[in-house]
Amino acid sequence: MPSYNILLMGASYGSLLASKLLFGGHSIHLVCLPAEAELINAEGFKVTLPVRGRKDPVLLESRKLPGKVTAGPATGVDPSKYDLVGLCMQEPQYRSDGVRQLLDAVGKSGVPCMSIMNMPPLAYIRRIPGLDYKALEPAYTDPRVWDSVSPHKITLNSPDPQAIRPPDGKANELLVTLPTNFKCARFEDDKDTQIIRNLEKDVDSARLKVGGEDIELPVKLKAYDSIWVPLAKWSMLLAGNYRCITRDGMRTAQEAVHSNIEESRSVYNFVFDLCVKLGANPSDLVPFEKYAAAAQSLSRPASAARALQNGAPNIERADKLVQLIARQKGLRHPAIDAQVALVDERLAANRKKAAAA
Repeated sequence: MPSYNILLMGASYGSLLASKLLFGGHSIHLVCLPAEAELINAEGFKVTLPVRGRKDPVLLESRKLPGKVTAGPATGVDPSKYDLVGLCMQEPQYRSDGVRQLLDAVGKSGVPCMSIMNMPPLAYIRRIPGLDYKALEPAYTDPRVWDSVSPHKITLNSPDPQAIRPPDGKANELLVTLPTNFKCARFEDDKDTQIIRNLEKDVDSARLKVGGEDIELPVKLKAYDSIWVPLAKWSMLLAGNYRCITRDGMRTAQEAVHSNIEESRSVYNFVFDLCVKLGANPSDLVPFEKYAAAAQSLSRPASAARALQNGAPNIERADKLVQLIARQKGLRHPAIDAQVALVDERLAANRKKAAAA
């Protein structure tokens, strides 16, 4: 297997993917905030991971894994030196100074780019045929940051695994709360797709020695020929994540899904059917029952709800993206329209408050 140089933009969620890729002996550079970079360069990073059938979780420490990890700011990075770039930040962050210039350089370098964002980059949306892409731009914080990224050089890796910074932990620590798989669509170029397939094999064969026993780890990387597989996340986001946002606060994802299960099912299946109308095969997607069962363990509000509650002026707007795509197909759902309007309203209030400060 070849050894790759991989650039991951975003160390928070990016360290989960990095922890799996390091088993393959790859070199990974994380783009992150100065305090995070200093900590990672001094100590590496740590990921705590539950394993089915084991009472205690396992601890992955980057410094004890075969690969090499470094970290630093967005400035001074030459993307052409890498074999693969991973986009692991939330969508609003790509407009920030330094990051937007790096993303522009990534696009111009022609290096294959894999997003693990909940919000699919606009360049990936252009791989879906038959849409008015210009009309979807209002869903993005700054659609212009994606102008240099070619649809031929980007893919989407569904960020299904859930992870958080431990409340009492350091900036180089991550706690996995839902150890599901990353699901990555193929690139348009077979050579680029082969990188994902090679990484998939590395992750699949990874074992961690614990007490003399070789443990197979959860959170695999799965490569798919279908460009629709990562879009299975859309139904989950609209039935769960965004419905964590309430008029006066937030609720857990478990409450968002199960407090009104029929409305959740209706929203979920509406988005499921929209993906099929766009071109997905139903087998590419995840049935509601499977998601609802997984949601029973989601005991925290989604990151979008937490960011909004903390006063963020921008959050990822996959809710608005799906709404706008549905409208292009002559479809709408009252619960989705109401949720999008509520998020718009709460963001406007956050921006007004920030402007007055």
